[in-house]
Amino acid sequence: MHLTAEQRLDDGVVERSFTLDGVPGILWTPSCASPSAPAPLILMGPPPIGLGTAYPRLVGRARQSAAEGFATATLELPGSGDRPRLPGAEQARADLRRAVEAGEPVAGGIVDALVLPLVENAVPEWRAALDALLALPGIGGPVGYSGGVISLGTRLAAVEPRISAAVLFAGSHVPRVIFEEARHVTVPLHVLLQWDDEGNDRQAALDLFDAFGSAEKTLHANMGGHTGVPRFAGEEANRFFARHLR
Repeated sequence: MHLTAEQRLDDGVVERSFTLDGVPGILWTPSCASPSAPAPLILMGPPPIGLGTAYPRLVGRARQSAAEGFATATLELPGSGDRPRLPGAEQARADLRRAVEAGEPVAGGIVDALVLPLVENAVPEWRAALDALLALPGIGGPVGYSGGVISLGTRLAAVEPRISAAVLFAGSHVPRVIFEEARHVTVPLHVLLQWDDEGNDRQAALDLFDAFGSAEKTLHANMGGHTGVPRFAGEEANRFFARHLR
């Protein structure tokens, strides 16, 4: 991990930009964190639009988490920002757009081509980032995951034993194999669903929630579109992490 920039925000949160094996990331640490009192860590999955574009949303979420005493880290997703585009992703995105505009069902092959390469490349990167982040002074467990792409969060929660709880954002198409992997997710879950999300298959989101193997899982549904998540939904997610990461 190579630190590339550091600044202290006006609320005392320390923001550090870094690269890990060439992958850009950002770490936000609350002022209360120290080697003798390390902060629990939340891995924050960004939307696949690039960290630069998503930054205002990400830093807002990170500062809310810091107010609760949590450190937060995020990574640039494969194919996003300045990272090389994933083979076949642009064609899959165009096929998806055509199907949606025509009012046709989105074929499973299109979803697989769009989502699975991202997940398969991202999960090892996030696990490597977790190794590096937990080695830093002032950062400790337990660890949570928050955000989308929901397929990434599902696989990460299924294969990474250091994740103790997860907040997952429904709002992206889900490959069939992820439904099977969801049965192996057993950590406490808090799933956010925008009921009128124009780009999301609501029934698929409900089916995925049903497939999760967690004994404790909550579905928090709100009226509104993809970007209309109310502020209080984020506050409820922080309360969820407060119960499970402290």
